[in-house]
Amino acid sequence: MISTKNLAIPATTASAAALEVATDYLSSALLSHSRRVYLWAAAYGEQHGIQYDAELLFAAAMFHDIALVPEFDSHTVSFEEAGGHVARVFAAGAGWPSERRERLGEVIVRHMVPDVDVTADPEGHLISRAAALDIVGKGVDDFSPAFRAEVLRDFPRHGLSTEFLTCFQAQADRKANSSAARAIQTGLATRIAANPLDVATP
Repeated sequence: MISTKNLAIPATTASAAALEVATDYLSSALLSHSRRVYLWAAAYGEQHGIQYDAELLFAAAMFHDIALVPEFDSHTVSFEEAGGHVARVFAAGAGWPSERRERLGEVIVRHMVPDVDVTADPEGHLISRAAALDIVGKGVDDFSPAFRAEVLRDFPRHGLSTEFLTCFQAQADRKANSSAARAIQTGLATRIAANPLDVATP
């Protein structure tokens, strides 16, 4: 049976550094969200036999929302593009080769794209699915109630829905052609309000 205990942070220097950076800059709600995104993504990959790079997946989870925070917010590009740039800089500092740095950036950009091709980009597919699950509950029944409860116990939501919607509304107000603006225009608030993960959770 799948458990959070089987999905530990990859034991690499880059993974530890990614968590350290995320902890320094993300709010408690966004940090917990990022930790859950990794768990949902890794668990789905394990359950469906999807081969993925755990270090790449973890770094992408830690940085996929980094550009929602004021220090890395961009007034010129969408938050996922800005986050991809931040992640590339991080990966360069971690000594990753250029191709791997680009892959990390691509995964982060694609987390706002539905139905990422799993054969072409397994990590992008997993992060996209996991982020949608955590924000609006899409695909929540892919996991057992016991596993969902375990994830939420280890990494509570800390009022994520309210904070996330506020962040997206701010992005939409400033960047009318961004993915965040499209999400707001197509009913993100309603979808967030219906997320079953928020029922009786902190």
